Parts: sequence; C-alpha cells; structure tokens
Amino acid sequence: MPRYKLTIEYDGAPFFGWQVQDTLPSVQGALEAAVKAMTGADLRVHGAGRTDAGVHARGQVAHVDVDKPFPPGRFRDGLNAHLRPHPIAVLEAEIVPDDFEARFSAVKRHYRYRIVNTRANLALDLGHAWRVPRKLDADAMHAAAQRLLGKHDFTTFRDTECQAKSPEKTLDQLDVIRDGREINVITSARSFLHSQVRSMVGSLVWVGEGRWTADDLSAALAACNRAACGIVAPPEGLYLMKVEY
Repeated sequence: MPRYKLTIEYDGAPFFGWQVQDTLPSVQGALEAAVKAMTGADLRVHGAGRTDAGVHARGQVAHVDVDKPFPPGRFRDGLNAHLRPHPIAVLEAEIVPDDFEARFSAVKRHYRYRIVNTRANLALDLGHAWRVPRKLDADAMHAAAQRLLGKHDFTTFRDTECQAKSPEKTLDQLDVIRDGREINVITSARSFLHSQVRSMVGSLVWVGEGRWTADDLSAALAACNRAACGIVAPPEGLYLMKVEY
C-alpha cells in the first residue's frame, strides 16, 4: 500500500477550512472525494495543517495511503481532474516511506499574510488580502515583531478554542516587509497555535497605526491573557506557503 505525499494549493474562500465537515464544504473533504473517485475507497487524507475557513495555501502538504498503486504523475493528474471545478490543485504527488507523516514529520511551517494598505477598495485582491486604509508604519511593525521571536507562552495570541496541549511555541521568523502599497508579514515556526498568526498580525497593525508601541506588544505577550490581544486579522490575507521536512 503506497503512501503518497501531496503538495497542494487552494483558494480557501469557498471552504469552511481544511478539516472535513459533515455538511459544509472543506478542502480535505474535496480531496477525499477525488481520491475515492480514483480508487473507489473511502480514504483519509492527512494534512500538515488545519487551515481555518477562508485561509489559502500555496504549499499545503498531505499524505494518503492508497491500495492500488498509481504512477505519481498519473495520480496527481487524476486527482486534479476529479477536483474540478474546486479551486484546489495538486501540484505534486510522490511516493514516500510509510513512516512519513504530513503533520508530525514537519520541521517548519511558513506563512505569509498579505495586507494591502490603500484607501481604495480591493478589486483583484478582494478575498485574497486584508485592506487596511489607514497608513501603516511597516518599519515600526517590523521592529515590534522582533519582540515575539523565540520561545514564549503565546496564550495572548491563541484562540480560546485552541486544542494544543501547551501555549508555548518557538517563533523563528516574523518579518514585516513593505512593497509599494502591499505589506507582507512573513513568519515561520515548527508549529503554530490556532489563530496565532492572525492574532499577531492584527496586533502588529495596531503598532503600524500608532495605537500601540513595541512595549505595548511586549506587555500583551507577557500578560498571557487572550483579552490582552489586539484585533485578529481576517482569514482572507493568510497563506500557508510551505511545509519543510
């Protein structure tokens, strides 16, 4: 029974997140339906991360065990044929060892958050970025973001329904980069808490607007209290870019 590693991109807008739902559309559910169409079997597709409703991916990774072996290229193309018209694409399929786990074998996850800092309404970026009309100081945001690097208790930036056993995470990267009217927040860690990235981005926007200082961000982190968090950025600006193994 070969195990296939799938590299996947998707537009999260039509889905209620990665995780399969009883009655609501999900990325995992669409992939499992495509696998069944090819194999005739109900098989679980295991993802590297459970992205929330509306969150996108350019490099999500999953694995699935299939009774009937397919050449990797044929498996990829067959899945893509059955995924239409969903905005999901299997970019690559490869056979991996049986001990490979999309979630637990990952050593680092990379996310990007897109902010479009403009007074104008979004057209092409609608549903794929967060429009913030007030002028943001990206340099101040980046300087403040460095306060969050390293190992911390991230309770302040953790969703109240997060199921992680511990609020402690080690943040390896949190960069804020302006490119014209677009501001990108680039972050990486072995793993993240539920809503951690969106919570950090929302608080950094408060810094960029001048509502908070870097010291305020540090104080929010030290509070270890969800009530101390700033706003939570909306899901449509968040992308899972890459998973490393």
